[in-house]
Amino acid sequence: MRGGESEPEMTSRENTDGPPRAVSSSHHEEEMPRVVITRRQAIGFGLFVATIVGFLYFVLPKLAGVGATLHHIENGDGWWIAVGVVLELASFAGYVVLFRAVFVGRGTHPPGPIGWRESYQITMAGLAATRLFATAGAGGVALTAWALRRSGMEARLVACRMVAFIVLLYAVYAGSVLIDGIGLGIGLFPGEGSFALTIVPAIVAAILIAVVGAMALLPNDIERRLQSWASGSGRLARWVALGVTAPALAASGVRTAIELIRSRDPGLLGAVAWWGFDISVLWAMFHAFGSPPPFTVIWMAYFVGMLGNLLPLPGGLGGVEGGMIGAFAAFGVDFNLAVLAVLSYRAISFWLPTIPGAVAYFQLRRTVARWRQEQSADLLPAAYAGGVEAAGAQAIYFTK
Repeated sequence: MRGGESEPEMTSRENTDGPPRAVSSSHHEEEMPRVVITRRQAIGFGLFVATIVGFLYFVLPKLAGVGATLHHIENGDGWWIAVGVVLELASFAGYVVLFRAVFVGRGTHPPGPIGWRESYQITMAGLAATRLFATAGAGGVALTAWALRRSGMEARLVACRMVAFIVLLYAVYAGSVLIDGIGLGIGLFPGEGSFALTIVPAIVAAILIAVVGAMALLPNDIERRLQSWASGSGRLARWVALGVTAPALAASGVRTAIELIRSRDPGLLGAVAWWGFDISVLWAMFHAFGSPPPFTVIWMAYFVGMLGNLLPLPGGLGGVEGGMIGAFAAFGVDFNLAVLAVLSYRAISFWLPTIPGAVAYFQLRRTVARWRQEQSADLLPAAYAGGVEAAGAQAIYFTK
């Protein structure tokens, strides 16, 4: 399916100097999502990040009796640290593969401008936006949706596939917490943890899975049934209209995710690779600095700590580290080892995509500009042909 939020409007005008001109709709004028930051805000943001990094890597280790963390990191096993970097790159590759399975696979649009290079640019730019800005990755979602619309995908299809993408990605998250929490809680998996740290997260994950799954049972015409509530004008009516659209969009996205799973597209394993390789980076960092706890403990502490991404902090910076270290301490893992492993893991997972992501952001802007030129070039011949046809029709009318 080609086209964006609205199909480009073509108008033909009589012009003795040349062919009719193509007038594009607002779809072509849609700007790239940007965050307007003043100089004071930029300085404040930089100071905030520097303060958090300084606390995590210098103050916290001293409070824990570890000493200078950077000195200890230098003494870590270089081979295991290199393995961690490779595993993180594999995690990013899984993310790109999942993106292509959801947005470039069957049922989206004919083979178009989104190749592997464009997929890399969109995903890496989105990951960088997620890392650098708060609100649980909303910046990355907005940038990804914008790029997809500019590629020619219809806005409603983009929204549906974005929901499906998120459902597939976090189904692995919730499923992992459910399985690992129950396994640790009943003693099936190695590692000891309290009821609050194992069974409670598993119960929450089960509830979330049930709620999201129930969305697929909503009728296809739920939006039409609720549309009467959104009649009228004013701010309240707009909010009601948004609330009416949300259930239909969520249901459509969940059903699309289920259909993709039933299709057995191997690209969906990218969701497993995204989480699995990232957890393995943390596991490798434990090896770099000592003896790691059971992998099932690393698995659970990782997902508990990831809840820090919900805090209004850039990329969960500070919240994720604190959550993971606290979870490992609750599991009885040596505190000093946990601090070194978690901070080393975050140094790789948080900062590694930042520079490539920033580069991908500017590459994506050039790619979108190229798409715009190609779309305009495709529209001009059609506009010219339409103008000639209209002129011929007028000539026939006046000869009668």
